[in-house]
Amino acid sequence: IAGGIAKNILLLTGETYSKYIHRSDKGNRSIFGDAAAATLVSGEGMAWIGEFVLGTDGGGASNLMVKTGGARYHQKQDGEGDCMSDYLYMNGSEIFNFTLEAVPPLLEQVLQKNETCMEDISLFVFHQANKFMLDTLRKVCMIPKDKFYLDLVQTGNTVSSTLPIALKCCMEENRLEGKKQVLIAGFGVGYSWGGCMLSFE
Repeated sequence: IAGGIAKNILLLTGETYSKYIHRSDKGNRSIFGDAAAATLVSGEGMAWIGEFVLGTDGGGASNLMVKTGGARYHQKQDGEGDCMSDYLYMNGSEIFNFTLEAVPPLLEQVLQKNETCMEDISLFVFHQANKFMLDTLRKVCMIPKDKFYLDLVQTGNTVSSTLPIALKCCMEENRLEGKKQVLIAGFGVGYSWGGCMLSFE
């Protein structure tokens, strides 16, 4: 859009994690939800999109994966004793540690790159991973509770769709009306992380 190549872009995200979660995996089954979202990005949209901060570190790939879900393993193992390699594996403690290491610096970098400060942000909308992780991040980043958005009760962690869904819920709750500065941040699989500023008029 900035380069004049397109005026409107439709960004589609969708996850069906439930089909990759083993029936006896109560931990992951209680966290993840299936969802899809369609987000219109436009040069004449309702919010100004600020500067991005993005990063990735492939060293964490084995901590959240379906081992037989990619191109490397062509044969499913399900017939051989219900092998767990066919299902989602998550090393929760490692994912938690990564998040605590990556997100606070990400927050600072987004603020610096957009030449703003914590006090000027009206709302912080993070990837809706799980309540414990988000509560911990809010405290570590010293974000006031009334400026930190939580949207997990109805959907759970919908992975790539959590931010679009959370922003839509914010709109429906009239939390984006007026001159609002919103900082959004995503993080997770890979490891990967990203954040930017949205300015609503």
